[in-house]
Parts: sequence; C-alpha cells; structure tokens
Amino acid sequence: MTRRKRFAEIYRKLYRSFGPQGWWPAESPFEMALGAILTQNTSWQNVEKAITNLKAARVLSFGRLSRLKEKEIARLIRSAGYYNIKARRIRNFLSFLETRYSGRIERMRCLDAKVARHELLEVNGIGPETADSILLYALGKPVFVIDAYTRRIFSRHGFKKEARAYETLQQLFTQHLACDARLFNEYHALLVKCGKDFCKKNRRRCAECPINEKK
Repeated sequence: MTRRKRFAEIYRKLYRSFGPQGWWPAESPFEMALGAILTQNTSWQNVEKAITNLKAARVLSFGRLSRLKEKEIARLIRSAGYYNIKARRIRNFLSFLETRYSGRIERMRCLDAKVARHELLEVNGIGPETADSILLYALGKPVFVIDAYTRRIFSRHGFKKEARAYETLQQLFTQHLACDARLFNEYHALLVKCGKDFCKKNRRRCAECPINEKK
C-alpha cells in the first residue's frame, strides 16, 4: 500500500468509528487563539475551565482582556496550569495583535499561511504547534497541526523516523493529503480522539483501535 493510500485509510477508519468531531470548540477566532495558547502542556478540560472563567468575568475579548494586568489574567486562567507563564504569553499575543492588526485576528486571514506562521512564531511563547493551531482553527488555513497524539500514533504505525521532527511529519501530511483546511481540521481532531481513547502513552488498546480494523 502506498503512503498516500495509507494516510487516506487511517482517516477513513477513524472517521467511520468516531464521526465528525466539531473542532475547535470556540465561539470566535479570538477564543480559538487563546485556547491554543492555554492548551500548552495541559488537558483540554483544564482549558475549558479557564475559558469559562474568562467568560464569567466578561473579559473574553481583545479589548477587555488587553486592559487586564498580567496578574489578573493569571488568576483567571489558573486552572490551565503554568498560569503565570501563560498569562505572559497571552499578553505577548495581545501586544502582537494590537501592533500588527489593531486587535483583530481576523485581519490575518488575508495573509499567506507561510507569512502568517512566520509572524506568529515571532511572538514570544508561541511555538510551531500553537502557531499551526491558530492558523488552522482560528484562521482556516490549510496547515496540519502536529501534536503528541499525532506523533505517537504515526510512530506506532510505521512512521517512527518521520515522527521525530515536527516539520518532517507535517510534510508527510501535506504531501499525501489534499490541501484542504476542513480535511486537516477533521483529521487532526480524529487523531486526538484516537490518542485519548486508544493510543495512550503508557497503555495501548491496539486490539480495539479502529486503525487496526481489517475492514
């Protein structure tokens, strides 16, 4: 089986088993971007608590969040872990938006994906995975997100060497799939679901995993 067919087969099996995932669970591109920053080194459940706190405080907007001090942001996002570091990263992101786009992340949609990615990576605290999450989910750019779940699954399914480097594994997806943001969105979300439910770090459920189904 060619690699192109293998990538398509994995997607087909995951989609048939799990169905559409409806990612990213957010009400606005700005909320999606914040979620991408908050989810660094923590579970989505903890991020949801932080987002809920921001909404309850009525500060989940560029204008209102920008008026808060770093310590105030840290207090509201405490559930996301590493809250002081993440509060600083959020402030850096807010400053970037204000300087470049007058606080409106939607204005980045007109940029080429490579240009937008370069700009995001210049923001202190935003790495490749966070930048690509913002590009894909907040801006609708066809950029595949590589996370720990994706690395683990493909490493265990014959791509161990390629899974070592972020860019190398990312290139495999872009080379063997149609350049479609909706496809990348759904595929990544399905891999996260598979990683959480079956391809766990310390406990594999290979016999039950939909990827290993023979149909």
